[in-house]
Amino acid sequence: MAARTTRQNSSRPPSGKELALVFAAAVVVVAIVVFVGIRVTDDDSGSAQRDDAYGVSHVHGLGINPADESLVVATHYGSFRIPAGSDDAERIGYSLQDTMGFTVAGPDRFLGSGHPDMAGRRAGQPGQLGLIESTDGGASWTSLSLSGAVDFHGLAYAHGLIYGWDSGTGRFMVSTDRIEWETRSTVDVSGFAVDPADADHVIAASPVGVLDSSDGGRTWSRVDGTMLVALSWSQTGDLWGADASGAVYHNDSTGWSRTGQLPGEPQALLATIDTLYAAAHDSDGLTGIYRSTDSGATWELQYQDAAP
Repeated sequence: MAARTTRQNSSRPPSGKELALVFAAAVVVVAIVVFVGIRVTDDDSGSAQRDDAYGVSHVHGLGINPADESLVVATHYGSFRIPAGSDDAERIGYSLQDTMGFTVAGPDRFLGSGHPDMAGRRAGQPGQLGLIESTDGGASWTSLSLSGAVDFHGLAYAHGLIYGWDSGTGRFMVSTDRIEWETRSTVDVSGFAVDPADADHVIAASPVGVLDSSDGGRTWSRVDGTMLVALSWSQTGDLWGADASGAVYHNDSTGWSRTGQLPGEPQALLATIDTLYAAAHDSDGLTGIYRSTDSGATWELQYQDAAP
């Protein structure tokens, strides 16, 4: 009974000193949480590295930066680079923006689209970034056009033009100056590629099969029932594709022929002169960056985040 009586009597309001101690403890806890969430360190090359668990878990685009031949990986949580001759991925810059559309337009010059990260939203960026540009290898981005109005899930730079597909409206759009845009058609696609030899020749992967346009995306015709989800055209004129199961195909004068198999559904595909790159899930659901130097017959895992 004495113990209960003591506990009841201790219900007096806390003193000012006690409140100050509680507040100080709460501030320490909040500071620890915030610090863990935003800690950034710089490596010897000056590229920013975030201490987070996002990694390359969801890839939207791949490209080779002509400035240093590194492989650039545009993801749901910012961008990474894999230096030439290396299998290590380095985070580029401080942004965790969701770069849905991505293409390389020159040395250290990238074009993108998508959605801002939390810091960007707090700075007033709209939910749809329109066309954005980086001139420092992805370390920072600036808005060029269509801010707040368009979410490009596909971008391609070829023949001095920008080709884009807006996921919100299905519009296939082209720009000569990155500011003004011409809407050429409305089409449902999961990816497209521009012929490096012909600015008017565009191939797209769609829910009804492969589509072909000979007038720069103004009109489309179904030319093949192959159900691809990703496409890439190398500068040598080789056209490559992959379906949802990870089967890899090459196109020639006779049509599409299967050349190999990825470990799972591809998220992005890139064809260069002598190498194919792909981002794909494995059987454990982990995203890896794979490369092939034998026309997709075999694939080597180049990079994968550590399992959670």
